[in-house]
Amino acid sequence: MISREKLTEALSKLQFGTHQQPLVNWLSETELSDTACRLVFSFPWPCKSQWEGLSQRIAVAIDELVEHRDLTIEFAISVPQLAIKAERPLVAGVKNIILVASGKGGVGKSTTTVNLALALQAEGAKVGVLDADIYGPSIPTMLGVAEGTRPKVQASKHFEPVVAAGLQTMSLGYLTTEKTPAVWRGPMASGALMQILEQTLWDDLDYLIVDMPPGTGDIQLTVAQKMAVSGAVIVTTPQDIALLDAKKAIEMFAKVNIPIVGLVENMSIHTCSACGHQEAIFGSDGGERLAATYDAKLLAKLPLSLAIRQSADAGENLMASSGAEQQAYQALALRCGEEVAMMPLASMPEFVLLDD
Repeated sequence: MISREKLTEALSKLQFGTHQQPLVNWLSETELSDTACRLVFSFPWPCKSQWEGLSQRIAVAIDELVEHRDLTIEFAISVPQLAIKAERPLVAGVKNIILVASGKGGVGKSTTTVNLALALQAEGAKVGVLDADIYGPSIPTMLGVAEGTRPKVQASKHFEPVVAAGLQTMSLGYLTTEKTPAVWRGPMASGALMQILEQTLWDDLDYLIVDMPPGTGDIQLTVAQKMAVSGAVIVTTPQDIALLDAKKAIEMFAKVNIPIVGLVENMSIHTCSACGHQEAIFGSDGGERLAATYDAKLLAKLPLSLAIRQSADAGENLMASSGAEQQAYQALALRCGEEVAMMPLASMPEFVLLDD
């Protein structure tokens, strides 16, 4: 009979993911007999699109060992619950909270939030989106939710998330109209955000992606103090002005001990639909330079694309299409999920609120 030791040795030579970890690290179950070999791999981040290629690599690696046996290879996703020492409460029904932030508006933060959430879902995760941009909630529009949609309320206290494109969502946009802007001071806006976060009945989410408002004000500090956050994704364009504000966002999260998952350079390159010429309209490599300055990961370079703008305005699911844009967000989701899974969460410092 084939030995487990030889099987493990063969699998240890295969690597997977950006961090190139031995694939055997995620071997969760092995069944061996004279006629069959069954292997089960369980990954701590969503990577469904990679399974077919992995299955072929595994079959080749252990072909001589398996010999005449029927080989079954199964994959599963098991995103772990956030492990954190900080005295910040976990949100019921949520394993990981990922903030999508920027130092300024107009860099495509909300679009990145929506498409990152959709891409994580396409990779096999259970995902929700919280629209924390109290003053300019745009998530309902980007997800194609009909105007006037309201969340159901249970026991006059709890909101049921509005399901859109398979995502569990909550936004102040569901509680107001286009003609009733939130004319609130900082404390009121922060209180409204925490209310819709804590009173929403999130259902067993692997990730809650939070679309943060631009800037570094009251809402950001409230989130840092009162939510157990896995990390923040910083969105910027390559433009120098955007990079200056992105630095402020990174510095703010450093002060409140929220780790940076990585940076996204949005609107990185434009490809002419007529001739295929590529042009860096907002400059080049700004995200790379910023990531290097702060020893952070550059998660993705996303294109400046008509298809991305059109899907957001029309509320259409970009991940249901195929093309360079869909592939770019799929790569972002794979990298983001892996970086969160690889974070040393157990050693994160406790929250410290700074006065300055």
